[in-house]
Amino acid sequence: ITMGKEKKIQVRRVFGYFWGMSFLVVHIIGADIFAADILLRECGAFPVYVGWPCALLSIMTTLCSAEIGITFPCSGAHYYFLKKGYGNLISFLNLWTALFLGSGLAASQALLLAEYSIQPFYLSCSAPKLPKRCLALAILWTVGILNCRGVREVTWLQIASTVLKMAILGLISLNEVVLLVREWNENVEIFQNSFDAEFPEASQFIEATFQGYFANSGGGCFTYIAGELKEHRKTIPRCIFIASPLVSIVYLLVNISYLTSDTQGNSLFRFVYAVAITWTDRVIPSLTWIVPFGISASLFSKLLINGQLPLLFNMLNIYSSPFMSILLLATMASIAIVLTNLIDLINYIYFAVSIWTIFSLTGILKLRYQEPHLPRPYKVFLPFPLVAIAISLCLILIPLVKSQHMHYVYMYLCVFSGLLFYIPLIHFKLRLIWFEKMTCYLPLIFNICIPDVSDEQMIEEVETIKKIAF
Repeated sequence: ITMGKEKKIQVRRVFGYFWGMSFLVVHIIGADIFAADILLRECGAFPVYVGWPCALLSIMTTLCSAEIGITFPCSGAHYYFLKKGYGNLISFLNLWTALFLGSGLAASQALLLAEYSIQPFYLSCSAPKLPKRCLALAILWTVGILNCRGVREVTWLQIASTVLKMAILGLISLNEVVLLVREWNENVEIFQNSFDAEFPEASQFIEATFQGYFANSGGGCFTYIAGELKEHRKTIPRCIFIASPLVSIVYLLVNISYLTSDTQGNSLFRFVYAVAITWTDRVIPSLTWIVPFGISASLFSKLLINGQLPLLFNMLNIYSSPFMSILLLATMASIAIVLTNLIDLINYIYFAVSIWTIFSLTGILKLRYQEPHLPRPYKVFLPFPLVAIAISLCLILIPLVKSQHMHYVYMYLCVFSGLLFYIPLIHFKLRLIWFEKMTCYLPLIFNICIPDVSDEQMIEEVETIKKIAF
């Protein structure tokens, strides 16, 4: 935050290319072979193969998000994009859903971090649920307190965890080459028989896709912090074009390493759900404690970043920003940790993500047609949003027809429940006296205020209007 000579308070553009690269890598990596994928026990290696098409889907949606972030260079660009493309109703429902998605993502990362931190103490069985949830809550609020000091002050942890994470993945990938050469015939047989298992049902296939998408998603995070990047028009595409293919290649090598370390009749997931830990037990037993530490550090920094993303409360504090958004996020994430488990949480989140992915991608096509002269320094290749729309439609329609779980219907109800607040408060402008009083007193209590529009943002908006008009 910066305060100029005229007493303006606003978020500065302080992050450059290197920070953007580490931000994107940390935000994407964290849940492929590292996720607690229970479906692997039921579908064999099938979810591992599903992860590869999910990587391609993630790259396509990431490139689409890049166009949004560059065209609307402000923090929370996705919200302004939906408001411009669809109006107030859709943008409000997106903000309403983000209230739950942001806390759900933080809760899933805290649960996953707790899984890896506590699992080494229970090598012969699965860890109890109560200690994992208590540890996840402790981690969540510790991260919230640290993040109140601002993202920049914890950037060192993000960069260090990125280096540590890539080193561990590089070690796993190198071991894959050694195993392939040392036991060539046995490994070739494993790959040939990897699809011998019965093809999963449609609902299981969709859930496996959600798991893979959870592993590879995160590339669209730049739309939330576009207002804090230096030279965002150059930084965003450079980071995406380098980080996304790099992460996909690393995932591919690590998945192959997992398959080469497994053998027929060896149920790796009979007791232990943490895949990275079982991988080290099988291949490098001496690293059983090191890999969970590396994964925990990387997920810890990812939680730090997630605290900055939900810009639900727009007020800023000079010394401990963004305090209000962290408080809201941590409170709702704590509820999610107590009431649900990791796998169900992932399915809930990415079913809703698929819904809003369709709105975002169709919005790109809509604005391309309605406002062709809107300044777009970067344009995504047109077939990418079309293919991603088709896949996302399948992800939200098939579960409603084939799945026996009602939580997909609940997600639809959750999204449209925002109408209960939009119609009276936004459309009819109903005023709540008690809420207005609370809005007046909270800034005094927490020493926060509404940020001013930066001169840079004002100049960009004026230039955009001129280009559209002339």
